[in-house]
Amino acid sequence: MDNIVELVNKYGFPIVMAVGMGFIIKYVWEWATKEVKPVISDANTVLIALIDRIRMLDNDLIRLNQKVNTVLHLRGKTIEHERVEAEKEINKKLESESKKKVNEDDHLASAGES
Repeated sequence: MDNIVELVNKYGFPIVMAVGMGFIIKYVWEWATKEVKPVISDANTVLIALIDRIRMLDNDLIRLNQKVNTVLHLRGKTIEHERVEAEKEINKKLESESKKKVNEDDHLASAGES
């Protein structure tokens, strides 16, 4: 402690504090470059790996979505085709029933005239 008082008396308070700040700055710089920088570098590597995985998952989701859309589209066409075929069958049945009824009506009408 006496040593610091002698330095302040000899060089002045601002000069002694400037030298002290220099030592603090040197200590912080060494701490940041030796301890913090490697940790940040490792974290950066992990972050890049995670970003790559997220991109791969995003691409997988896009491909899966396209496949689902294709399946839904094809299934929709199949359902529409089945509906059209069923409608044709119903129309054929109705048409044959109406022809049968017309034939019966004609037969009854011709039998009634005789």
